[in-house]
Amino acid sequence: MKLPIIKHLTNFIEENDQDYLIETIEVLEALTEVSSLKDEELDVIGELISNMYGALEVHKMVKEGKDKKEALNDFMKRVLGSIDK
Repeated sequence: MKLPIIKHLTNFIEENDQDYLIETIEVLEALTEVSSLKDEELDVIGELISNMYGALEVHKMVKEGKDKKEALNDFMKRVLGSIDK
């Protein structure tokens, strides 16, 4: 996951609608079922999906009242904490 991408996607959600990301995730998840995709291509799709889910989670925290910067930082701390374990 990349914080600048999650931040950019969070801004996109604020300016548009989270439904765009949800539908894009659904399309990307459907693409992962293509048997001819190479591992590198699946990795890229997976990274995009995880960043989009991250942006949706940050957006949810902001809607619940958290400052955007704090929500981004808290989310990345959670991600990094789960990696360390």
